[in-house]
Amino acid sequence: MAGTFGHVGTARAGDLFASRLELSLRGLHRPRQAGICATQAAGAESIVLSEKYEDDEIHDDYLLYTGHGGRDQNTGKQAADQTLTDANLGLYRSQVTGRPVRVFRKVASSGEQRFRYEGLFRVVSTEYRQGKSGFMVYRFRLEPLVESGPEQGPRRTYSLFDEAEQVHEPAPRYLATTSRIIRDTALTRAVKDLYAYRCQVCNERLPTPAGFYAEAAHIRPLGAPHHGPDLLSNVLCLCPNHHVLFDFGSIAVNEDFTLLGLPGRLTVQPAHQVGLEFLAYHRAHIYLAADRP
Repeated sequence: MAGTFGHVGTARAGDLFASRLELSLRGLHRPRQAGICATQAAGAESIVLSEKYEDDEIHDDYLLYTGHGGRDQNTGKQAADQTLTDANLGLYRSQVTGRPVRVFRKVASSGEQRFRYEGLFRVVSTEYRQGKSGFMVYRFRLEPLVESGPEQGPRRTYSLFDEAEQVHEPAPRYLATTSRIIRDTALTRAVKDLYAYRCQVCNERLPTPAGFYAEAAHIRPLGAPHHGPDLLSNVLCLCPNHHVLFDFGSIAVNEDFTLLGLPGRLTVQPAHQVGLEFLAYHRAHIYLAADRP
């Protein structure tokens, strides 16, 4: 069956469904057991939050969803490192394509277990980190897509980890509002001026009718789950192509400023004290090495 991205039929955020079987039969979330419906080529269609995975986090304006694999079939606990394959690679593909992902969540309604449609989300970042059980896991940050329509009250927030939580009514439909990191534009201008708008990877600069163009790339990204600082030591001057490759983990930088994923060496001006700790964080949590399992 071909994948469907976006809303399916008349289902909208707040709708309740009786079971995973109903979700599957309606084509909302086709797998009857797996939490991720995805292909490596097209990306993820939908996910289901149905278990209390210890590395999942639910926030007002985003969620951190733990990837698939490495769990003991008997205990459900993490027992091995996860790999960037199968459904995990599908979710990562969604970050690249920007296609929407349907999110469903198991809730208690009138004393029965139901599945509530949380709406459409997009994958905005991926990290590879040590989970609470000591094994490496992939965590995907998903943020709700803002859809037009009359506001019908604020979104109610439910805790995934509160066993006493009882949800007795569908969630109200809403206009999502999100908080954004305020970036220091003076700092981004400073790093571009320091390198005369030349990319630190390829040494090229792009001429436009308005002048030369370059982008400021944070080594350890701002905001959750990375919480990087907005400091000059955490910023590089890159062209758009190498900015994308750096953010998506295709390239990284060693302590001696040699490149990983590409031949060559990062250009570093004496006045630019690049934080080695931020480069190490990027290599550990964002860089997707070709030989990584």
